[in-house]
Amino acid sequence: MDRFDAMRVFARIVERRSFTRAAEDLDLPRATVTDAIKSLEARLGVRLLQRTTRTVTPTLEGEVFYERCLRLVADVEEAESAFRAERPQGPLRIDVHGRLARHLLFPKLPAFLERYPQIELDIGEGDRYVDLVREGIDCAVRVGDLRDSDLVARRLTHLPEATAASPDYCARRGVPGTLESLREGDHLMVGFKSSSLGALLPLEFQRRGRVEWVTLPSRVRVSGADSYLGAAFAGFGIIQAPRYRLDTYFRDGRLVPLLEDYPPLPSPVSIVYPRTRLPSPRLTAFIDWAQEALSP
Repeated sequence: MDRFDAMRVFARIVERRSFTRAAEDLDLPRATVTDAIKSLEARLGVRLLQRTTRTVTPTLEGEVFYERCLRLVADVEEAESAFRAERPQGPLRIDVHGRLARHLLFPKLPAFLERYPQIELDIGEGDRYVDLVREGIDCAVRVGDLRDSDLVARRLTHLPEATAASPDYCARRGVPGTLESLREGDHLMVGFKSSSLGALLPLEFQRRGRVEWVTLPSRVRVSGADSYLGAAFAGFGIIQAPRYRLDTYFRDGRLVPLLEDYPPLPSPVSIVYPRTRLPSPRLTAFIDWAQEALSP
């Protein structure tokens, strides 16, 4: 294995914290990966990785070498692609919530695959917060304000939000017409626990150009989007969610729109990738396409 390939192997081990997972990502035998690191450390004369039975972490020298490897690998890949006039190719791992993918991404994705026939997409979905570097994911599509300083974010669009409750809930506790009646009435919200903040999110409303937050008592608290909807169907309280998720239930009568004169702020949708990883040509192609295809 040449020096450039060894650098690529080393960088992926640092990101995945595992020889085995790095070998799987690069489609190499684990023994080859191990030998590459031994040779690299022998050539440099320093230990780059600390190995335990559970994880692999870079030494101080390894962290410095990792930063340089990222730049070198990206520069070489870009130069080779330019001189060979190759189109971006290879696998691209993306994480996105399933309903958002079906609503926002999949309807336009055939155009991307037609434009870049040599890129293969591996799309994972879930509500949980994923560590892009540790889990070997190239990018993620995320909804809401981003607080992770280790990620580079590119804004794609905004999703209109709405407030809702079940007809049964409204029959038992009334329909609030104003924010004052919401605060002063006998109302409940379904508590949604943010995986990134670790706290319940308040209800959010716009009134006369200002944003107001209301936190109501909650007897049922959830951490998943489907459970959040299910709790609303069962009459456990008021929820707020992207309008595209609620419109079907407004039409069939399973949910009732509330406080439409005080809409929540639209939720920003962004595509993010690790700040420590220079984007590959295929990732750059996907980000540029997503901004073009999914802009408002």
